[in-house]
Amino acid sequence: MNYTELQVTTNFSFLRGGSHPEELVEHAIALGYKAIAITDRNTLAGIVRAHAAAKNKDFRIIPACRLDLLDGPSLLAYPTDREAYSRLSALLTEGNLRTEKGQCHLYKTDIYRNAKGMKFIAVPPSALNESFDFDPSFAENLQEYREKLGAHLYLGAVRSYQGDDMKKLYRLDQLSKRFDIPLVATNDVHYHNLQRRELQDILTCIREKCTIYNAGFRLHENAERYLKPAAEMQRLFFKFPEAIERTREITDACRFSLNSLKYVYPEELTTEGRTPMEELKHLTWIGAKKRFQNGIPPDVHAKILHEFKFIEEMDYAAYFLTVYDIVRFANQQKILCQGRGSAANSVICYCLGITAVNPEEIDLLFERFISSARNEPPDIDVDFEHERREEVMQYIYNKYGRDRAGIVATVTQVRQKGAVRDVAKAMGMSMDAVNRLSSSLWEFSDEWFDGKIISEHGFDPNDPHLAKILDLAGQYKGFPRQLGQHTGGFVITQGKLSDLCPILNARMENRTCIEWNKDDIDTLGFLKIDVLALGMLTCLRKAFDLLKQHYNIVHDLASIPPNDEKVYDMICRADTIGVFQIESRAQQSMLPRLEA
Repeated sequence: MNYTELQVTTNFSFLRGGSHPEELVEHAIALGYKAIAITDRNTLAGIVRAHAAAKNKDFRIIPACRLDLLDGPSLLAYPTDREAYSRLSALLTEGNLRTEKGQCHLYKTDIYRNAKGMKFIAVPPSALNESFDFDPSFAENLQEYREKLGAHLYLGAVRSYQGDDMKKLYRLDQLSKRFDIPLVATNDVHYHNLQRRELQDILTCIREKCTIYNAGFRLHENAERYLKPAAEMQRLFFKFPEAIERTREITDACRFSLNSLKYVYPEELTTEGRTPMEELKHLTWIGAKKRFQNGIPPDVHAKILHEFKFIEEMDYAAYFLTVYDIVRFANQQKILCQGRGSAANSVICYCLGITAVNPEEIDLLFERFISSARNEPPDIDVDFEHERREEVMQYIYNKYGRDRAGIVATVTQVRQKGAVRDVAKAMGMSMDAVNRLSSSLWEFSDEWFDGKIISEHGFDPNDPHLAKILDLAGQYKGFPRQLGQHTGGFVITQGKLSDLCPILNARMENRTCIEWNKDDIDTLGFLKIDVLALGMLTCLRKAFDLLKQHYNIVHDLASIPPNDEKVYDMICRADTIGVFQIESRAQQSMLPRLEA
């Protein structure tokens, strides 16, 4: 096969692509392709999912990107090696951090500064002007691209199927010869098969806030943006066979794979020249002596040695030191915190003060926390006072720098009701009907689709227009809609985080995120630090403050007068989030819970 599709848009180009990355990969494999390039707009958010879908299938994903510039025609960028990928990721980071979340401001000078090691395809305008030629500004920009990017620049050729394709390809061939820029064929794929064209049109309507009846030229001018067999692409470009062959030229040059990304956990600074493992042992034995003042029990001592051996084998010492450092900072700032979850199964976490579960009282199984059989990184969840958690997060940013630390993304998916509402509005349904239809939906069940529930709300289940809405909503459900931020999961790195993944601004002030979510970083073996918020800890803090204010009691609850109802009333008033439901001291005694 001498053709590779080099322009593929997934649904991570939000409200543009009509197929999941996995669907595009599976369809490409079924058509006999050996590789395709994922070229979402100003983002690398979908490449990990495509990479995971292609794994162990004798199929290769070319990580790439469509760069939409503010001062020139768009370029498709293809990194040929690890260093070029890092430059592409850093380029996207630069464009993201210039503006608010959801936008990326890039200029031609940014491209020229980061072009080393990349192949580029200039994206031509979709149509000719009245004189059957391209806009003169495109030729001027193309000449500049050729001067700056040299032999690494190609000119894309895409058919529009509007009756003037031969003229369009002829004009592109003229520009190719005029500026000595090789012509290369693409199909500008936006969905994996022909049936998704209708959904892609609906996505355009949702993006443009119009209906399918008045969308007009905002829709794609044809229904050909699906992944075609290589033989069909050869037929479509039979007059320009060299444009087909050059797709293989670019494919062969771009050997970079996400498998070559090497995540390196940051080295924690240690005292007196100790290695991270030596420092972890040193701090653990100090903590163990404080926890067990009457001597470390033999079984606890054995468990500590067992955990030391495993942590050293898996090289997790620096990770434990990071969590210890974050907890240490919170304690210094008098921010209540508490480790929870499977981390409580670790005696070392107890000795370091990360958790408060006494291994003498509970039969712990360390392998529930981390195990070589699962081959998963440790997951230590630490809760902080929800009103002061931001101080801890800013401490992490300040310690490692925003170029080395970022919050993991969450991919907001389209849910059932949202899918029905979006599609129904795009299909021209009135708002009162949209509201009634979505309110009838509890889940996509057979009973709902059979029409019984729909009929009860005044809809005709046999109406073909309604059937089309439900069909498209079913396809749309589960699509990514936007990138949010994780509740507190941080990725920190030894080198620049932007060398691995683009960074973008979050909606919240002074926060930055990466483009990949928890599943993506798990696929690539990145470690995540969870810095979570818990309202109950804020409640306890306020209770302690009231006790100190009125009784000068500082965490010494045993000295509270046993029958002092005023103290219990203050503790109840401290419950600003409604977690404690105390109706009377006889029903629920607060002292044992606070002491615990």
